Amino acid sequence: MRKNIVAGNWKMNKNLQEGVAFAKDLEAALAGKALKCDVIIGTPFIHLASVASSTKLGVAAQNCADKASGAYTGEVSADMVASTGAKYVILGHSERRTYYGETDAILKEKVLLALANGLSPIFCIGETKDEREKNVHFDVVKKQTVDALFELSAEDFSKIVIAYEPVWAIGTGLTATSAQAQEMHAYIRQTIADKYGKEVADNTSILYGGSANGGNAKELFACPDIDGGLIGGASLDVEKFIPVIEGF
Repeated sequence: MRKNIVAGNWKMNKNLQEGVAFAKDLEAALAGKALKCDVIIGTPFIHLASVASSTKLGVAAQNCADKASGAYTGEVSADMVASTGAKYVILGHSERRTYYGETDAILKEKVLLALANGLSPIFCIGETKDEREKNVHFDVVKKQTVDALFELSAEDFSKIVIAYEPVWAIGTGLTATSAQAQEMHAYIRQTIADKYGKEVADNTSILYGGSANGGNAKELFACPDIDGGLIGGASLDVEKFIPVIEGF
């Protein structure tokens, strides 16, 4: 059975001391609760080792390089990420695609390197407001999935977590309705089934990312094809993050 997952993405927020304190506070707040999902926190690179060693929560990097090693000043490889104790890496976030020019070809390399180093990619896909208004949102999401992931073996694909993030709903306060989100999640799952078969598709966790919060998490997570969330702003405050986790 696929896992329910709530993953926080801190983006470029919190210094090292704040990040470690947050992780400890979150773990303490969750102690004794009967969790119905895995909880992951996506920290900046400099936090990874400290956070991974100070908490039993899942830890994700927010990116990794598309090269294994070498003269790439400032880059952080998948091997380096794995060496910190982190088990996940967020790849293909719309901010990486938009601000740093990451293409499906680049992301394909990152996915391969992440898998080769034992990391589970949380792979982000999603359309812009303009693409949805032009009614090409299904085509966009399918192309992002196919071009970056569909040369993987079924075994490797089964290690991927998908995060659908409508770009128009990230940090804008807008949220896809539960019906819109469910429609896209079901489409993504069918796209996976068409390539890898129903069993692989049924076992793939597909998360919703797009201004999910404590107020809408329960409704979103109740949808049959929504297996959790990739949470931005609401993951920066323990008191705001807990209600999202409790959406399950």
